[in-house]
Amino acid sequence: MDKLNMKTANIADENFKKLSAMFPNAVTETITGYDEEGNAIIEHCIDKDILMQEINCKVVDGKEERYQFTWPDKRKAILAANSPISETLRPCKEESVGKDGTPGAFDSENLYIEGDNLDVLKLLQETYLGKIKMIYIDPPYNTGNDFVYEDDFSETTDEYLEKSGQFDKDGNRLVQNTESNGRFHTDWLNMIYPRLKLARNLLTDDGVILINMDENEITNLQKICNEVFGEKNDLGTIIWDKRNPKGDSRGISYQHENILVYAKDYFTFTTKCKLQRPKKNAKAMLDKAAQLFSKISPNYTLENCNSDFNEWIKSKKTELSGGEAAYNKIDEEGNVYRPVSMAWPNKKKAPDEYFIPLIHPITKKPCPLPERGWRNPPKTMEELLSKNLILFGKDETTQPNRKYLLKENMYENIPSMIYYGGSDTDMLSEMKIPFDTPKVVDICIEHIKALTNSDSIILDFFAGSSTTAHAVLKLNEIDEGKRKFIMVQVPQKINEDDEAYKAGFKNLCEIGKERIRRAGAKIREENALTAGDLDTGFRVLKLDSTNMKDVYYNPEEVTQSTLDGFIDNIKGDRTNEDLLFQTMLELGVPLSSKITTEKINGVTVYNVGEENFLIATYDSGVTDEIVTKIAKKQPYYFVVRDSSMDNDAVAANFEQIFKTYSPDTKRKVL
Repeated sequence: MDKLNMKTANIADENFKKLSAMFPNAVTETITGYDEEGNAIIEHCIDKDILMQEINCKVVDGKEERYQFTWPDKRKAILAANSPISETLRPCKEESVGKDGTPGAFDSENLYIEGDNLDVLKLLQETYLGKIKMIYIDPPYNTGNDFVYEDDFSETTDEYLEKSGQFDKDGNRLVQNTESNGRFHTDWLNMIYPRLKLARNLLTDDGVILINMDENEITNLQKICNEVFGEKNDLGTIIWDKRNPKGDSRGISYQHENILVYAKDYFTFTTKCKLQRPKKNAKAMLDKAAQLFSKISPNYTLENCNSDFNEWIKSKKTELSGGEAAYNKIDEEGNVYRPVSMAWPNKKKAPDEYFIPLIHPITKKPCPLPERGWRNPPKTMEELLSKNLILFGKDETTQPNRKYLLKENMYENIPSMIYYGGSDTDMLSEMKIPFDTPKVVDICIEHIKALTNSDSIILDFFAGSSTTAHAVLKLNEIDEGKRKFIMVQVPQKINEDDEAYKAGFKNLCEIGKERIRRAGAKIREENALTAGDLDTGFRVLKLDSTNMKDVYYNPEEVTQSTLDGFIDNIKGDRTNEDLLFQTMLELGVPLSSKITTEKINGVTVYNVGEENFLIATYDSGVTDEIVTKIAKKQPYYFVVRDSSMDNDAVAANFEQIFKTYSPDTKRKVL
């Protein structure tokens, strides 16, 4: 059986393998040091000059001026993204909530992960590589008063790898980044850069990332995103006009924030997504028109109906977008429509066939032609006529227009401006969740609905108060979707003077989890008849050091004097469930997978996923009979602890049993 690695991949090593395969002539050897006896340590490496020669018509080297974006320790920020870690995620059932809202149940497909998001993103690389449809984050704005993650780049590579993911002596990896800090921008850049590099790997090919940011780091963030995601994948920036200028500004008072939008791959994204959103009030407009049209009688004409509809549209001008308000007419069939010019839109004249005049249906005379011709060819014009989608005037003196029906145009292009001056403060206050300046649920819903599918996975690795999770739950209730969320948040301590601390919350994760609980309960209460199958729960997982003792990774360092301490290679405080989730991470099994357990001759056996995808047992006392029963299930993976075998005979028979009943099963051992 193969031994599980039980640590994240070294991304730099993977890149080396890819480059070696593509450019074998660039692989060379170099001395990286000397051993205790003075012998040179030689390792394979990539010859930069040969590589540059292979990929460039001109080699860029030395101090020649070039376009680039750099800052102190940028190379170490790349190291932070690529370096492997030996950590894991441990399940916490007591803080979890089931699909139906049952406290402590563990069947939800949503995830809430506590821990440093850099390390969590590394752990998710194998399991969620290319599976996240949307990443929606609101990172620290670097205002001079907020916090950034402290990734210590003053350490050597070995020191960093050894310490990576560990909290300081106070259990806190966050430090306040004040404006007096000489590395004010540098520290923020080093924090955000490796996280975005790792995040990109998780996106589907048609995936998208949205990043909220104010004026403090917006220019730097755009440059980083152009580098990480590629400038060609920039879908644009949405300006959120909050209708409230900042009162403490030292210059122009900003009243807007930015939402950067980047695709994983522009072509794939735009092929599958139209970058449109539903018209917010379209249904209400159709309902109002239907209500007025139903009143038509000898005493209430279509003209009266249109007049009242126009007055209603005007009364809603603060709620309707310009695109919606243009649909202000009702035709003789009760359809809501807007007139649109059919003139050729380009400066040059249209082809000759685009100049065929339209004949007025009553006067039978030709109507005026647009100066540069019609927008559509004759065949299309005939189709529009047959469908009654061309609007004529009272006589032939009026140039006809195209009739656009609202029911056929329920979507509009996503605009670059959002006008929203409200907040969710009152809603959170009603939910008794104390949190300042959260993202707005309705804005999140708008973007999630427009840019994801009904079964997408949405990730937020700066989860804060879990607005993104709240939006996913609410949207799923609205459209019966099956979207899943993954929230990641470091357990940032709350100041004892804060209202949140006085309300009983000791860290930010406690606020986020409680908000999801209360949001789920509220949605179920308000939609008791329709929320039966809605998943309003979440599984809680917590970042921790690996379940394995050092001997698991470095068996050659064990001596006879220390052998007694390593009889078992698993840490003593770890449970079988802990081992199961580290196994799932190692094998790339979704952390939201269905998990069932059964007893086989007194031994607990876990079955993960559909159709026996992963079967694992970590109990002792595994006999030939148990192995045979498991092999007959023909799992894709089977994982067992090395120490679980009841005796040497079972270990000897293990392979033969599987070759007999399930030769294709991938067998792994801890």
